[in-house]
Amino acid sequence: MKPFDVYPLIDITPVKALGTTLWDEEGNAYLDLYGGHAVISIGHTHPHFVDRITTQLNQIAFYSNSVKIPIQQEFSEKLGNLSGYPEYELFLCNSGAEANENALKMASFATGKDAFITFNGAFHGRTSGVVAITDNPKIVAPFNSHHKVHFLSFGDLDGVEELLKNGHVAGIIIEGIQGVNGIRVPEADFVLGLADLCKKYKAKLILDEVQSGYGRTGRFFAHHWIEGLRPDLITIAKGMGNGFPIGGVLIHPDFKASYGLLGTTFGGNHLACAAGLAVLEVIEKERLMENALHQGTWVMEELSKIESVTDVRGKGLMIGIDLDREAGSVRSELVHKFRIFTGSAAGKYTIRLLPPLSIDAKALHLFIDSLQAVLELKEA
Repeated sequence: MKPFDVYPLIDITPVKALGTTLWDEEGNAYLDLYGGHAVISIGHTHPHFVDRITTQLNQIAFYSNSVKIPIQQEFSEKLGNLSGYPEYELFLCNSGAEANENALKMASFATGKDAFITFNGAFHGRTSGVVAITDNPKIVAPFNSHHKVHFLSFGDLDGVEELLKNGHVAGIIIEGIQGVNGIRVPEADFVLGLADLCKKYKAKLILDEVQSGYGRTGRFFAHHWIEGLRPDLITIAKGMGNGFPIGGVLIHPDFKASYGLLGTTFGGNHLACAAGLAVLEVIEKERLMENALHQGTWVMEELSKIESVTDVRGKGLMIGIDLDREAGSVRSELVHKFRIFTGSAAGKYTIRLLPPLSIDAKALHLFIDSLQAVLELKEA
């Protein structure tokens, strides 16, 4: 048997990692500016992260949610306080797709409605419900295509209201910042307008913060840049566990829990909560949100000065770079000649940067110099 061949692979085998550095099997060091799709939030193999997991592993690694798991409560309280949502409740699962599936289910349960509004360019996951609200027909199987979903453009509040008037829309789901679509930041007035319309028509607003959350933008959630916004449901994953599989839904206190409403075998297990606690503790202690904002602001300013860069978008360390040429060959040169990992996007001219929040100025200077060298080389 061999792995199902669904991933185009870079011909590099990392065998060790620390901070923002990866080493391959030959001992070559690489700068990681992608963090495995924004997953590595506090840096690879952070000693506090390793210690938290090791300590927990030596006590108990797993039992199901049929027993008391005190570390779940400890994690929930820490997350509530650091995120600014202490009054919300937390459902833990294993991934961003699961988090979004459960958020859709909660919105549908609460409203008794069965349709959702999403937006052009959206990516919310690959499982049955969330792949239907993802704007990529290539990954939607016939089985997934029967969900009642409406795709609209950012800014189209009139279109949103027309659909809500029909009375069948359970909720609206929007990314804090669109990631796969090349780092697209929704306007604050638009998102606030969505929240107002949801209240008016008794629908639920879901903020997908799977990629844009956990301090990546310089605030705990990307939507924290929008004053006065309090979504009904907030979904999280990726940077939440620094590589350990964990996801969750922050649930407004208006929702009422009941036994069996949601469920998971592995979600909220002892090791996952230990990993999650370690991440929150490091973010707080090392002031990583402040670092993300500071470093991200600087590197975006420097990128905008490069002649072959046509646009720079984002917040903090969630950055999209548009080039005047296809980005694939540039990314290939960066990784193979300069040993720097970057990310792709739906658009073929875009590079994504999603480095660990602990990245320092020296590493970002190296990236700027390397990118300029690649672009100049290809112009020659």
